[in-house]
Amino acid sequence: MTDRSRVLFVCTGNSCRSQMAEGWLRHLADDRYQVFSAGSHPSRVHPLAIQVMEEAGIDIRSHTSDFVDDYLDKKIDIVITVCDAAREVCPVFPGKAQRIHWSIDDPFTGWSANPADLPRYRKTRDELRTKIETWLHLC
Repeated sequence: MTDRSRVLFVCTGNSCRSQMAEGWLRHLADDRYQVFSAGSHPSRVHPLAIQVMEEAGIDIRSHTSDFVDDYLDKKIDIVITVCDAAREVCPVFPGKAQRIHWSIDDPFTGWSANPADLPRYRKTRDELRTKIETWLHLC
């Protein structure tokens, strides 16, 4: 058993924003937290999310897209929703889980790995890094 706080990032599809946030927090916080991500309607990790995170030196290829309810019994300490829709449907976690909300634009426009969409994914990646760095400095 570990005494590290458990952080769960939640978005709708668990394909882009929450996956990138999970990758960033794992990378930037070393072993300070146990980090997970999930969605209200999970799908799969988007190939462009994987690509732009690789550009930043972070490998999220092994991440899975999970259903948020699967974490209700995992003793989550901090739930960070990264989209407005997920905030509305995010379940209440048992205990005293802290809830944080960041409204991050969704880069998703479809499942194709269209290079024209890369700027949107990079913008989301960079915004999440800034949010996580700021949050870490406040903790």
